[in-house]
Amino acid sequence: MSPTPSLVGRFVVEHAALALTTRQVSREQVEHALTPTKQQRTILIVICAYVLGILVLWNIPYVNIVLLPFKLVTVALHEFCHAAAGLCTGAKIKSITIDPDEGGLTRMSGGKWCCVMPAGYLGSSFLGALMVFAGFDVLASKIVSVIIGVCLLATLIWAKNWLTRIITVLFVGLIVGLWFTPKGAGLRYVVLFMGVMCSLYSLWDIVDDTVKRKVNESDATKFAQKTHCSSRCC
Repeated sequence: MSPTPSLVGRFVVEHAALALTTRQVSREQVEHALTPTKQQRTILIVICAYVLGILVLWNIPYVNIVLLPFKLVTVALHEFCHAAAGLCTGAKIKSITIDPDEGGLTRMSGGKWCCVMPAGYLGSSFLGALMVFAGFDVLASKIVSVIIGVCLLATLIWAKNWLTRIITVLFVGLIVGLWFTPKGAGLRYVVLFMGVMCSLYSLWDIVDDTVKRKVNESDATKFAQKTHCSSRCC
């Protein structure tokens, strides 16, 4: 017996209504998921405050010394990324040094230059983004702080000057101390600050080395020499 037209019509209407209801619920769920919670809005405001504070302090003579320890930690992470890329491509790491003028140098033998040279820019940008991402959750901040701590301890092993050793030891000690703050709030906001700092420093470093060309022997310049193209393009 074939279904009557009325049964078919009712079936179509019911399924159409169900599909519309499901689509409406899904749309509401998406809107709810994309709407920041009160805590997330607070973190976004803190990030904006960090960005503004860093940009202001960065450009004020003498006062900008407040940012120097954080800049040096960022340089240490930049150099660690060079070393990590070298290890992954078969290099032997000889030393890592950080200068008071915010410069850094990683010496190694072997490895793939096409991976090692851009690793400083890319790696420190990735670590900065990871710290910012983790700043939205205490547990994630703790996990990322362990990763950053391991990176700095590895840098300490290869360090060949006292400034590099002091900076890495102090920051690792700060991470350990902040683990015991109530609910890890202190650790969370320091990790978030370092994430913003690392991200901005990486961006500024790229602009300095490729657009403004303030440094003659930068990673971008050496990469350009190897690839025979302009440092503004590669």
